[in-house]
Amino acid sequence: MKMNGLTIALALVALLPGAANAQSDYPNKPVRIINDSAAGSANDASARILADKLSQVWGQQVITVNQPGAGGGISAKAASQSPNDGYTLYLPATSPFLTLPGASGVAPNLPLELPRDFAPIGFMLQQPLFIGASHHAGINSIADVIRMAKEKPGEITYASTGRGRLTHLTMELFQARTGVKLQMVPYTGGTAQAMSDVLSGRVHLILDAYAGLSAALKGNLIKGLADTALERLPGFENLPTIAETIPGFFVGAWAVLVAPTGTPDPIIRKVNKDFWTALNDPEVKARYQGNGAFLRYMTPEQVTEFVQDQQKTWRPILEQVARETPK
Repeated sequence: MKMNGLTIALALVALLPGAANAQSDYPNKPVRIINDSAAGSANDASARILADKLSQVWGQQVITVNQPGAGGGISAKAASQSPNDGYTLYLPATSPFLTLPGASGVAPNLPLELPRDFAPIGFMLQQPLFIGASHHAGINSIADVIRMAKEKPGEITYASTGRGRLTHLTMELFQARTGVKLQMVPYTGGTAQAMSDVLSGRVHLILDAYAGLSAALKGNLIKGLADTALERLPGFENLPTIAETIPGFFVGAWAVLVAPTGTPDPIIRKVNKDFWTALNDPEVKARYQGNGAFLRYMTPEQVTEFVQDQQKTWRPILEQVARETPK
């Protein structure tokens, strides 16, 4: 009996186990989300909020698996070696994407690159930094910072949580984009230790996530200048962004959801849709915002563009910090 091409194709599809509904009924068993942070961390808390809501959306258990270590290298290896069937997803934090290849202490499979290492799904959250000024500094805007720093190179000071930390890198980026010179004052004890010097005027500026500055900002102990989000944040509509003065300026911890390469595109699209449904739930949004994190929808393609742009932005800053760090 002769068989035409269409008949042969249909016969081959029929031989594939579950080919007809392997993706249409996804998920039909528990899904796990690997994250690179320790239990109790901010990234872990965010992952658990997401998992709880996705469990409700899908009617299937979604569990989080903590695999910290090696700057994200351990979790990246575990996630990349998982089956690409959509039942293992990966939620890395910012740092596995923003490292220098071959740098001391960096796992050999880092930094991660999209779409080389993983299939992008969606953008989860961003946690921008807030910048405040001492009331003694006479600084009322980011434009004031730039103007005064140009008038007095190296004399405008800012409190940082340490060399190489995000607060330090943020101001290195700020200086690179504006051509000014600021003076970092590191505080190993964090924002709480730095605040007394800012309140007294010994240090002009301070940066931190909202949680670290909320009491001082709410109590008008410091002047809120701006945050590092791309757009004005819900609940902070009266606070400018640095991007309004320096177009495209963005800094913040962020997290994206990805899957092992080769995960079928229909599953990627379904997870993207359901992922946003979960994140856009009013209760979920409120919980994230209470932790100082804000949500932003992206397609898988936009996730790749965002990550690549962040890597281009930070690579020269990281290289500069590496050159300046004492060996």
